[in-house]
Amino acid sequence: MTNAVKKRIDGILKTLPNGPGVYRMLDADGGILYVGKARSLKRRVTSYFRGGAHNAKTQALVGQIRDIAITVTHTEAEALILENTLIKSHQPRYNVLLRDDKSYPYIYLSTEQTFPRLTFHRGQARGKGRYFGPFPSATAVRDTLNHLQRVFPVRQCRDSFFRHRTRPCLQYQIGRCTGPCVGLVSESDYAKDVRHVEMFLSGQSTEVIDELIEQMEAASLALNFEHAAQLRDRISSLRRIQERQYVAGAKGDVDVIACRQREHVTCVQIFIIRDGRNLGNRTYFPKAPVGTPVEEVLSQFLARHYLGQEKPPELIINQTLDDTELLEEALSQEAGRRVHIRSKVRGERLRWLGMAERNVEHALSARMATDAVMEERFEALRGLLEMERPINRIECFDISHTQGEATVASCVVFGPNGGAIKDDYRRFNIEGVAGGDDYAAMEQAIRRRYTRVLNESGELPDIVLIDGGKGQLSRAEAVIAELGLEGLRLVSIAKGPRRRAGEEVLLVSDPPATLHPPAESPALHLLQQARDEAHRFAITGHRQRRGKSRSRSVLEDIPGIGARRRQALIKQFGGLKGLKRAGVEDLARVPGISKALAEQIYSHLTG
Repeated sequence: MTNAVKKRIDGILKTLPNGPGVYRMLDADGGILYVGKARSLKRRVTSYFRGGAHNAKTQALVGQIRDIAITVTHTEAEALILENTLIKSHQPRYNVLLRDDKSYPYIYLSTEQTFPRLTFHRGQARGKGRYFGPFPSATAVRDTLNHLQRVFPVRQCRDSFFRHRTRPCLQYQIGRCTGPCVGLVSESDYAKDVRHVEMFLSGQSTEVIDELIEQMEAASLALNFEHAAQLRDRISSLRRIQERQYVAGAKGDVDVIACRQREHVTCVQIFIIRDGRNLGNRTYFPKAPVGTPVEEVLSQFLARHYLGQEKPPELIINQTLDDTELLEEALSQEAGRRVHIRSKVRGERLRWLGMAERNVEHALSARMATDAVMEERFEALRGLLEMERPINRIECFDISHTQGEATVASCVVFGPNGGAIKDDYRRFNIEGVAGGDDYAAMEQAIRRRYTRVLNESGELPDIVLIDGGKGQLSRAEAVIAELGLEGLRLVSIAKGPRRRAGEEVLLVSDPPATLHPPAESPALHLLQQARDEAHRFAITGHRQRRGKSRSRSVLEDIPGIGARRRQALIKQFGGLKGLKRAGVEDLARVPGISKALAEQIYSHLTG
């Protein structure tokens, strides 16, 4: 592996997320050498390039890798299904061929019978009824069936066994069946349990859980606490067994397209869905003049990408375009059939679009952190500040508090090779400062940071970046002078009069200067990125510190969440632990919680 390739791979490894997904190892021609899935993409992919013993196959694979592509998924089970699809489609030489789709297990509900049966199924769908899945393993199906039987006593016995019973079996005795074989339950009561099972496996878990919550509250008011506890356990069991399959679901041939723009970089992510299955994704970085709206970039991309090419009957996009009808007409005329372009979707298609948006955000972050982009930005900043020597290290400070409570300062570090150097990040719990005094807090953070650096002979930055205005900058200058540090260039980044991104004002010390870089300046983009990262890191630390010092619910810190909504959230998810595991879609299903508020809750709990 050459130094150039190693440098490229190292840059990719730095940007990998910790969540689940699928990775593809690519050769020099872009061909797929290997497809794998991971619970943590960062840990799994990085393990290939660490020192240590690898078998001969892995050593041969690593020697041919020239690039890595990833797809971020919601769950590891989802990654397993996507991995299988990609291996069958591309048949990479270093993969062992996996079983085909017919061997994936399903849950089968025989809805055509008077007393339907719920059972494990593998193979072709022959019987009349509903099939739920696929599931990643037979164990997952059997565990689901086992837990469902405890909550909804729908029979799971074979039809031949069911037809010849003269007395109830052991399942009835232990409360896992209502005895339909011998007439111990009416058709209507049995149908209610079947309806709940069908709703739950179809993804309507919120409605089922809401009904159980109402029953639990009624039992509690009636002082029937034992029954209320049983219902509470049922609700908890239902949450554990719910396994959403985001990759395989609704039928259809669809391309899902997400477009995002950050600073001067635009990224387009296309997910290819055929017969309801995700066959993979591709990433594009179209070049567009600075200031081109994202909607215009996407419109031109759709025309150039699909005209003259095979196209599915449906395109789902994440932007509302003014010329949607014109694009639909042109694509339909060329295809000889109707081609729909939709931005407002629901259900499975909305989940596909959400996955595409998550992946386009990751691709943008990874692109902006590549060495080439970072080196260009560092060089542009050197030119802007008229510095003679190269800039090798930037340290940025920010302050976070809530009306003076639990003040935390952050220090994040950036370098030209890969951007953020997270191992060097530091936080400071500010003490002995009047609440809300950001100037004194900034002074304390800088003094503590560089006193320790001097005592430990640590690495000093070339630029100290302050999020703030003249007041914060003057305090920083006083500390730097007091410590006798030379060669540090101090810069503060302040929002412009209209407080819009791209209109920031830079205040520079030694020699003093006020700079107004244009919105498209790579130097400004670098400073914005460092400032935003310092802000994120400070807020995270502040929330952690504030949470430890309070006994009140962290939900009280979210605007728009009153007592009634907090109660609904806690009931729906069984407590803060379950709430933190919930996704935006799950939160938005709670009565009174809008999609925007769900995103705010999710960001607050995971930030």
